[in-house]
Parts: sequence; C-alpha cells; structure tokens
Amino acid sequence: MDFTQSISCIVDKLIGTLKEENELKEVLKKKFTKKEFKVFVAMEEKVAIETICTEVNADEQRVQELYKAACKKLNQEKIKQELVI
Repeated sequence: MDFTQSISCIVDKLIGTLKEENELKEVLKKKFTKKEFKVFVAMEEKVAIETICTEVNADEQRVQELYKAACKKLNQEKIKQELVI
C-alpha cells in the first residue's frame, strides 16, 4: 500500500514532506486503533466493504465510522507533525 499517496489525499493542509513508507506505517499503527488501521488500509486498497466487515467483525455502518475516525485523526495537528520530516 502507498501510504504517502493515501495520506496526502486525506490530509487537508500538509506542511513539509512526508516520512518514508515504513516510518509512516509505524506512526499510523501507533496512533490508530487496530480496527481503525485495518479499515484504513483496506479502504485505501479499494477492498469491498463486505470483506472489510467480515475481517474486522463489524457491520457496514461501523466500518464507515472507523474510516471517518481515522481520517479525522490524520487531520489533527499533533499527528500531522509526526508524519512529516
């Protein structure tokens, strides 16, 4: 998965350049819950929502809420600072 492209599309005002892929993955793992991370990765890889629901054992509405929460977290200043060099 290309974290750099996904994050740059979601984050509103990104100041600076993003870290390397493996560092971005570690920051996201640290800041997201396990389900948020799984849902974020799956949604960005364009996996079917039904598949995501069975993977995280949640209904479709909950999966959408988890993705929205992950996107909101990415737009927090504190997390943005950890994502850039």
